[in-house]
Parts: sequence; C-alpha cells; structure tokens
Amino acid sequence: MRPPSMSGHCLLAPIPESSSDCLPPKDIKLAVLGAGRVGKSAMIVRFLTRRFIGDYEPNTGKLYSRLVYVEGDQLSLQIQDTPGGIQVQDNLLQVADPLSRCMQWADGFLLVYSITDYDSYQSIRPLYQHIRKVHPDGRVPVVIVGNKGDLLHARQVQTRDGVQLANELGSLFLEISTSENYEDVCNVFQHLCKEVSKSHGVSGERRRASIIPRPRSPNMQDLKRRFKQALSSKVKAPSALG
Repeated sequence: MRPPSMSGHCLLAPIPESSSDCLPPKDIKLAVLGAGRVGKSAMIVRFLTRRFIGDYEPNTGKLYSRLVYVEGDQLSLQIQDTPGGIQVQDNLLQVADPLSRCMQWADGFLLVYSITDYDSYQSIRPLYQHIRKVHPDGRVPVVIVGNKGDLLHARQVQTRDGVQLANELGSLFLEISTSENYEDVCNVFQHLCKEVSKSHGVSGERRRASIIPRPRSPNMQDLKRRFKQALSSKVKAPSALG
C-alpha cells in the first residue's frame, strides 16, 4: 500500500539557467486535483519548502517549478495547483475549461481528499474517470491521497474506504498528515515522479522503435549463392590438379 521510503534521496533547488555542457533534466509535469479545503496547496508547499502553512486564500491555480533530484536523477518538476470548485452531478464531473486543459497537460496526478470531508472523497472517482477519458491509454500514473490524517476526531472517511476505492481504480493509496509528517508528503511526490519517469521511458522506447528501422536480416539468397560458389570451387580444384 505504501511506496518504499525515498525521502532521504530527495533534494530541491531552484531551476538554474541551462548550460551547454550538461544534459538537460527530465521534464515532469504533475497536477494536484481535489475538492476545496482538502489541503492541496499545503501539500505542495510542504513538499517544496518543508514548511507547513495551514491557511490559504482560495487558490486560482498556481504553477510551481523546481529542480528536483530523486535517487540521483535530475528532474525539472512542475506542479500545477488547481482550484477546488469541483461539481459532481449524478456521478458525472462538471469540468471547467482550465481544469480540462490541466488534465491534458499533466504527466501524472495526485487526487486528494480530506478524511474529515466525505463529499471530497466522493469526488475522487469522477476525477479519476475523467482523467482516463483524457488519457485513454492508461499509462498516466495516478495516486490517491487521504489527507489530514491527524484529525482522527473529525474523521468521516475510514482508511478501508480509501483502500477499497484505490483497489477498484487500480491506483496507489496513501493516508497522510501534511501538517505532521513531511516524509510522507515527500514520499508521495517522489513516488509519482518515479512512475512518470518510468512511463516516459516506455513511451520513449516505443517512439524510437517506430522511428528507427530495424536492422536488415542477412540476405539468405545471397548467402546461398556464395555458399554454392565456395562448394563448386572446392570440387573443381582437384580435377584441375589432375
């Protein structure tokens, strides 16, 4: 259920000016989706700065950029925060144009709900289904996060509910406390970065395979012709000597 701990191998730095003598970092684009007041902005800021800020103005969709080192790999990471005005009617997601464009833009997704808000939990399935409509190949990684795990006294969503939903959707699930545990937050983002890197590698190999022609196999007719010539010269050689 939980990805292996990776927080000891994560370094963050501002994105430097490009240098001609070093390889450019891999581009990773993540989107954090969920209902309002579930802690999306707090999660992003906690990951990037290690600081927890509890109160935010209603966000209009900020884009954060950092250079990240995950287990030795250099990544140019962009994280799109999204507004929480999600409307679900009859299990269908009403998607505004900015959110739809964000889903098309991103390489991987965090779907966040609060364990203290059952309605936010119910928005996860329609969000996931819409992502799969936008990315029908199924290769785009999605991680489901139950946030505010420290507020047990106000819990409305049980851990088993998150586990069951993630199993049904085929996603990883984690229940975390952004305010109390930086390592859990870091592990969530690092795991998603690694999954996106893997998916990029697979798609890149497939693209290269479709572009680069396969080496030609040896011409069998030519090989047979040469073999016959070699045999015939060996047969003629003794008669010439006689």
